[in-house]
Amino acid sequence: MDAQKVDRFIIANKKYFPDDKIIYLKEKLLAAPEEKASLVLSLELKDPTIFLLISAFVGTLGVDRFMLGDTGMGVFKLLTVGCCGILWVVDLCTITKKVKEANFQDVIQLL
Repeated sequence: MDAQKVDRFIIANKKYFPDDKIIYLKEKLLAAPEEKASLVLSLELKDPTIFLLISAFVGTLGVDRFMLGDTGMGVFKLLTVGCCGILWVVDLCTITKKVKEANFQDVIQLL
């Protein structure tokens, strides 16, 4: 993938990835073959802000974890109502980081 496309992708999607892994992602994209890069460009990334809102309003039911693909924790939060709100508060503080990490892992798996 050429450097211009990589730079445009990084600038347009910076909020979807952890800040400390942007450089590593850029290196992987530059080294990726063109057909893999087109898959990455067509990938739908999860928005951390949307997940934060979902976590704030229905996080005690585990909806945020189900959407993230963490089914076990989603069921646990659903059955315990977020451990009486403790896991809900923890997820409010960490859900954006988890979403960004999940997006990063999705891209790395495609490459």
